[in-house]
Amino acid sequence: MGCAISGLGLIPKQQTQPRNEDDAVAHLADEQIEMIKESWKVIQEDIAKVGIIMFVRLFETHPECKDVFFLFRDVQDLEKLRTSKELRAHGLRVMSFIEKSVARLDELDRLDLLALELGKTHYRYNAPPKYYGYVGAEFICAVRPILKDKWTPELEKAWKTLFQYVTGLMQQGYLEEEGAKHNHVMVSTKERPDKRNTAL
Repeated sequence: MGCAISGLGLIPKQQTQPRNEDDAVAHLADEQIEMIKESWKVIQEDIAKVGIIMFVRLFETHPECKDVFFLFRDVQDLEKLRTSKELRAHGLRVMSFIEKSVARLDELDRLDLLALELGKTHYRYNAPPKYYGYVGAEFICAVRPILKDKWTPELEKAWKTLFQYVTGLMQQGYLEEEGAKHNHVMVSTKERPDKRNTAL
């Protein structure tokens, strides 16, 4: 089907070991960045539509993802999802993140911080990293018909690379937040006074 995210991606700066062999060598070239920016100009004209298509497809192809979304968990009718104001709002938030990511392609430090923070937020929402790659794949499937003949294998590779990079950073942010919460619980437990040894 051509919609799955491949193993191509940039290595986030904070990562010391590549996630797989493809990550060790792949990177976004200047021409790929330009292709992404040019295609984004067309995509953003249909930004709300792309957000809805992306999430309806996500729930269609990966129904287990609905468990993460409290508002959509029990909705079985995809037509209801297509007209849902809540889904439209969430789709727009995700598209806004993609827009910010594209705007920061020339400032990777800022993109890194944005994606790490989003990963930490997803930990607080209990949205695990295993779902992150699905969104990029469904985004690509949603924008391909909008871009029509402007969609090329090279452009697809560029978008896949960007999503691989961003989702890698999000995963890192998620794990950092998880570790921080775990360490906080461990420290809090150790700091509790032992009631048996407390003098009255």
